[in-house]
Amino acid sequence: MALRKFFGFSEGELMRSDSKPCTRLMRQTAGICSVGGALGFWTLCRLHYGPRITVPRSLRWAACGAVSVSSASALLVRLFSPECEPQNIAVYDSGK
Repeated sequence: MALRKFFGFSEGELMRSDSKPCTRLMRQTAGICSVGGALGFWTLCRLHYGPRITVPRSLRWAACGAVSVSSASALLVRLFSPECEPQNIAVYDSGK
């Protein structure tokens, strides 16, 4: 699923054995970006509604921001990270 080879960023080389696995990298990136997405969408909600804001509405915007930004960042890591190339996933999985 990695697009690095398609865009010419990769020649199919293997990563070092001590590099992070793809799943952990995706999980960490999604966790960090979910906080930023929640804060960003909460701010947009405050700007959009102004004084008409309610707590459920702001929590709904924050939850949607967290989910959308974390899933988008995890997808981008999966597509463009060298750790997520098929040969590196296969080597990491076979080493267990």
